Amino acid sequence: MASPALISDTDQWKALQAHVGAIHKTHLRDLMADADRCKAMTAEFEGVFLDYARQQATTETVDKLFKLAEAAKLKEKIEKMFNGDKINSTENRSVLHVALRAPRDAVINSDGVNVVPKVWSVKDKIKQFSETFRSGSWVGATGKPLTNVVSVGIGGSFLGPLFVHTALQTDPEAAESAKGRQLRFLANVDPVDVARSIKDLDPETTLVVVVSKTFTTAETMLNARTIKEWIVSSLGPQAVSKHMIAVSTNLKLVKEFGIDPNNAFAFWDWVGGRYSVCSAVGVLPLSLQYGFPIVQKFLEGASSIDNHFRTASFEKNIPVLLGLLSVWNVSFLGYPARAILPYSQALEKLAPHIQQLSMESNGKGVSIDGVPLPYEAGEIDFGEPGTNGQHSFYQLIHQGRVIPCDFIGVIKSQQPVYLKGETVSNHDELMSNFFAQPDALAYGKTPEQLRSENVSENLIPHKTFKGNRPSLSFLLSSLSAYEIGQLLAIYEHRIAVQGFIWGINSFDQWGVELGKSLASRVRKQLHASRMEGKPVEGFNPSSASLLARYLAVEPSTPYDTTVLPKV
Repeated sequence: MASPALISDTDQWKALQAHVGAIHKTHLRDLMADADRCKAMTAEFEGVFLDYARQQATTETVDKLFKLAEAAKLKEKIEKMFNGDKINSTENRSVLHVALRAPRDAVINSDGVNVVPKVWSVKDKIKQFSETFRSGSWVGATGKPLTNVVSVGIGGSFLGPLFVHTALQTDPEAAESAKGRQLRFLANVDPVDVARSIKDLDPETTLVVVVSKTFTTAETMLNARTIKEWIVSSLGPQAVSKHMIAVSTNLKLVKEFGIDPNNAFAFWDWVGGRYSVCSAVGVLPLSLQYGFPIVQKFLEGASSIDNHFRTASFEKNIPVLLGLLSVWNVSFLGYPARAILPYSQALEKLAPHIQQLSMESNGKGVSIDGVPLPYEAGEIDFGEPGTNGQHSFYQLIHQGRVIPCDFIGVIKSQQPVYLKGETVSNHDELMSNFFAQPDALAYGKTPEQLRSENVSENLIPHKTFKGNRPSLSFLLSSLSAYEIGQLLAIYEHRIAVQGFIWGINSFDQWGVELGKSLASRVRKQLHASRMEGKPVEGFNPSSASLLARYLAVEPSTPYDTTVLPKV
């Protein structure tokens, strides 16, 4: 029986491989001189402008990528996702994060059932609860209104909501709505994270949201039990139902924990964790902080991109263009990494979220049919806001390894500042760098230019910039909740396009399971050694030695009494 076909077996893939040689003979200095090419390599939708003229590509390259998309049946795969087909075949699940932000009258089916009414039922419940909470009608065990929220979750239950929260904090409308309130996140099982998340908070005025679909996630539930003890030790066991709520589908365990099941908010197995920020996972804590209307604007922004992604021609389809260019950079030009460089401090948590979204989705070594991939897939994502990154890792980007870059700029600052007498405003100073850096990467600086500036001959090799380093630029009109939703959905769909082209399953994550199972074995050993004095057994020599060294020191907490953070 023949093995399932890989995309690399197609003529379209081979045509792109053959095309690489022609691209290596070009330089972006020359490509950027072609005004028609520069104009052609743009796309725009609802105030989001994409310029990809600084990619190491010609219009011929892009045409060949469109042919590759056709060979990969990209349009068909996109439709299958929106139609609720079980494209996550290893877990036999639909992939319907688009349903989380669909209009109320939309029809999106999973197993023949329209899931949109269920989504809106949960959103209506969140809206009602958040209004009760924010109005002061919901009070804690001592009768005081609750103004602080700690959201306990990890991975997708943390990184996506944190990104949106950080982006909204300085938006004027959102900031006004959040006055007098705090939203914090507790993810890491490290007790230091617990201490930081509750530092200076009063249990009397704090609500805790425990986010765990199964209510069994080891790190999250240990953190939840720790925060529960913090509340109980101050307010008594009866306070739990007033100070803790849940995002979970396991109502039995929610109730056993002490949380009223009526205060549990559902989400579904067709929502992957890293795609769950638009579910109750993100919508609930964000609505408690900013109010549901602002969060709904965020959802509407994401929905606008969903519709664009599904309906726009590939030539003007922003997520499709981005996904195809990423495949070109990774699999053909051999660039394994991508730098995400937002020139907006409000987007400082975008890169950490995209790290998970991209690397957990596309960090695969086999096709969706289980065939080992003979080509590179997945990207190494990292980033930092400009101009901080310029003083951190841009040295490597300019003169070291070639790393394709995403530059993200915003026309209108959330918090404009201008000092009378200064040459430019603070935002214009920031954006001067946004516009300059892509050209510096593309054009570089030649030895001839340096000699014309009378640079010493011994310094010329050190000051030469080869250029020809690819990037693309996003320009957003502003950064309100709506645009934040758009940006999120653009990256979500870009990553899906990459997976669809590579022929992998972007919606499972078996790679995270092995470490978890091994940690369970270590946990049992630590318990046996701490409580029963048993020696370390059954580990390889290196691990046994490390464990013995760790256990040789008295633990910082006794094992016969409860100890909470003292910060």
